[in-house]
Amino acid sequence: MGSVPLYLGVDGGGTKTALVLLDSEGIIRATHLAPGSYYLTIGVQGLGDLLVEAVGAVLAKAGASSEEVEFAFFGLPAYGEDSALLGPLSQLPQRCLPAGRYLCGNDMICGWAGSLLGRDGISIVAGTGSICYGERNGRIARCGGWGELFSDEGSAYWIACRGLNLFSRMSDGRTAKGPLYDIVRKYLKLTADLDLCAHVFSQLGGDRARIAQLSKWVTQAAAAGDTQAMSIVREAAEELALMVDATRRQLEFGIAEPVAVSYSGGVFDNVGELLKHFTAALQAFLPGYRVSEPVLPPAIGAALYAAKRHDKPLSDAAIKRLQAQSSAIREELES
Repeated sequence: MGSVPLYLGVDGGGTKTALVLLDSEGIIRATHLAPGSYYLTIGVQGLGDLLVEAVGAVLAKAGASSEEVEFAFFGLPAYGEDSALLGPLSQLPQRCLPAGRYLCGNDMICGWAGSLLGRDGISIVAGTGSICYGERNGRIARCGGWGELFSDEGSAYWIACRGLNLFSRMSDGRTAKGPLYDIVRKYLKLTADLDLCAHVFSQLGGDRARIAQLSKWVTQAAAAGDTQAMSIVREAAEELALMVDATRRQLEFGIAEPVAVSYSGGVFDNVGELLKHFTAALQAFLPGYRVSEPVLPPAIGAALYAAKRHDKPLSDAAIKRLQAQSSAIREELES
């Protein structure tokens, strides 16, 4: 075992899986970006194979062995949403790390730990899917994240589906045509509007992560002055704020008590105006909300959480070193 303990963070998601290996002094040893780790799409066996390959890759980049990893946290999408699979999912990392040196949990924890440095408060994640998580005085609470078929409000997938619906309504004449109509036709080079069905169901195969990427059309349309597309963005912000407020009530924050709130996920990075509407919606619920930019990205948060759960939380000096490296790392993990 090396003289400086290593901690591994794995931030899973529907579109991508980000890994960060850091040491107890706050030096990032290696990062790695792998495909999405949503087991409902790739299967439990597929998830295990992905983790083996991804963990092997990040260790190889650092020139380290699995024995040198003091502890790891695997944040996996949909973890905890099927009791029968808790055991099988929790055993998957044993294929790449020694037993007893890791913990599995939902990927929402990665966003919270990175955004708020593992301190009391609430974090909302809006990427391919959406979910909210918070902690207060050792108490934990979760809201949202029930899956794309009937939940994931405010997520990229949710926004994309509403954008596709809006296009269909515009095409039919059920609502007035706006910039979204021309944007979709331009990007897909449609000769017939109904060919959109072939693109979504055949070319994309109805894939959740790939459909989520179509949310960019709604963003572009809203920026171009499409009032109906902007309504989708505003509704997404309101849904995300509603999750935060429900989480606050679960944690029993007082009405006059300040509540730290942060966020993560591609929706906040890529959907213009959403953060402004999200903050306004929160203030309408309660003036005590204190919204701040995430301190660290979720993958670093996962590694930070690994150290915390190993009862060896990083020092303030180590966290400052992580912050100094975070901008470059964020670019690496989002490339």
